[in-house]
Amino acid sequence: MTDQATHLGSIEDVEGARASVLLNEETNFGLSFVEGYGYRVGQIGSFVRIPLGYDDIFGVVSQVGARAAPQADEDVPSHGNKWMTVRFVGEAAQGEELTTGLSKYPTVGDDVHIVTEDELDRIYGDQNQSRHINIGSVVGSDQIPARVDLNKLVSRHAAILGSTGSGKSTTIAGLLHNLATSSAIESPRVLVLDIHGEYGAALRNSANVFTTNADPTRQESELQIPYWALSFEELVDVAFGEIQGDRDRAALVEQVKNKKKESFPEQDIHGIDQSDINVDTPIPFSIHKLWSELYKLVRSPHTESRDQSLNTVAYVTNEEGDPVDPGSAMDVSTPETRRHDQHEGVYVAKPDMNIGRQVDTLTYRLRDSRYNFLFRPGEWLPEENGTVERDLDELLESWLGHNSGITILDLSGIPSDILDTLVGALLRIVYNSLFWARNRAEGGKRRPLLVVLEEAHSYAGDTGDGSAAESIQRIVKEGRKYGIGSMLVSQRPTEIDSTILSQCGTIFSMRMANSKDRARINSVVSDNMEGVLSSLPILQTGEAIIVGQGVKFPIRAQIDPPPSDSRPESQDPPVMTPDEGLGWNQEISNPEYDKVLEHWRKKDPNTPTDETQGDE
Repeated sequence: MTDQATHLGSIEDVEGARASVLLNEETNFGLSFVEGYGYRVGQIGSFVRIPLGYDDIFGVVSQVGARAAPQADEDVPSHGNKWMTVRFVGEAAQGEELTTGLSKYPTVGDDVHIVTEDELDRIYGDQNQSRHINIGSVVGSDQIPARVDLNKLVSRHAAILGSTGSGKSTTIAGLLHNLATSSAIESPRVLVLDIHGEYGAALRNSANVFTTNADPTRQESELQIPYWALSFEELVDVAFGEIQGDRDRAALVEQVKNKKKESFPEQDIHGIDQSDINVDTPIPFSIHKLWSELYKLVRSPHTESRDQSLNTVAYVTNEEGDPVDPGSAMDVSTPETRRHDQHEGVYVAKPDMNIGRQVDTLTYRLRDSRYNFLFRPGEWLPEENGTVERDLDELLESWLGHNSGITILDLSGIPSDILDTLVGALLRIVYNSLFWARNRAEGGKRRPLLVVLEEAHSYAGDTGDGSAAESIQRIVKEGRKYGIGSMLVSQRPTEIDSTILSQCGTIFSMRMANSKDRARINSVVSDNMEGVLSSLPILQTGEAIIVGQGVKFPIRAQIDPPPSDSRPESQDPPVMTPDEGLGWNQEISNPEYDKVLEHWRKKDPNTPTDETQGDE
């Protein structure tokens, strides 16, 4: 092959990291043939080669046509539309590996060539197989795999961004499927926070799935998040709601800390003394007992107008003077008491803490079955004395230490009003456990963890002041050193905290129509990639432009979807399918809206009474 066969034109202007290329008179935009292979000339995102002696500089086409011509103070021949703007991305000596950055620049008059199939393979095909994973193929060259460096993808964080329907969920499912089935990866460690319950059915054969209202026949396990593993601030938010007064907050701090210290002697806990316990130490204690005592102090009448305590509660008593019904902490039932307006010597509660509304909130949430995953977490539920059947080590092992290596926490059944706090709590629990155990085999430094954050804009908001945003900020800022990486998935990058997004070293940019969202993506990647990302609105479904530390050079890739039985439940439902009789073309014979109501009430799409359940 001669250089003349691949010659496109010459450089006429160089400015920083880009150059203007004047095409030959005989070079036409469109299809050019080199040794029987057809190459599209002038495609945005395509590579060009600039030989400099024994070295080659590689660039990416970012603009074509008359507007790509360099600007000049004086009139110069425009040569019509035969101009290209090229942005430099790297260089390579003959026979050596390509590297990013430039040690030398081209000058006016240097030749520019088409990058052939062999040279594309040189760019994308020489990556170390042991640390790279195939995610699809390079657009325009199906035989060349698109590979991503797993080390950089995990440790330097990543983001998958694209409009609804661009293929984000399928990309995640395909990546997880490849991690689970790759022969080169023996023990992946991935935790997926699945906000909409899209991945459980798709990956139940290759992942451990935890969800509320779990169905064991679908290989699901019950999602349990023990409230006593939460920090004090997290616990207050999910159990009591907002507490404004510093005095009331300080009093509640003492109540919780004392409950943990009281339960400590009953536990088989190693490594700390009772004096080491603070309000945030993850020690089991009974929130039901705490509720019972607070309710009696705050909401029950008393036999004393002052100096009220648990001993002055005005119970209804029997002939022996014992309470007829003192209430039940574990059943969240209130005591039977005498009314102050009907009995002499009975007084309304005058508690030191002004938290009556907060105690009412706790009453409601302890009784609400939607919060059972938190306040009645199975074998992690403390008895009134604080003892539990299982400690947090077994919970962490079920999430992070099982054989499949991929865990999906289906959060679709969690009440929306506590979602932000719960996401923050989950991330903090995982981060703290791997951070403090970083030098052990189970720690993050010895076996890193990738946390996939679906619908990240829902809880990593641009204000950056929520519980989830704070936890994510900690991970993206510090996680690299301790083996904890994150992958944000979002359709609205403008709604994600800029600090979080700017820390994502690898960006998968899928189809994005909104100009503000595209501007946010441009703001967090190299300025040199702005022209490449201009094609985001016209990417096909499943295509992504991948830039950043996980790839040596920008890749426009067609992402490989997972097998048809491993795809997330995010596909558009059919409306018109004449040949299949689905959607609006099916015959309605026996509508079962009683089953619709049953699913709604149970808040579970897989109610066991569903006749198709056994076939799934």
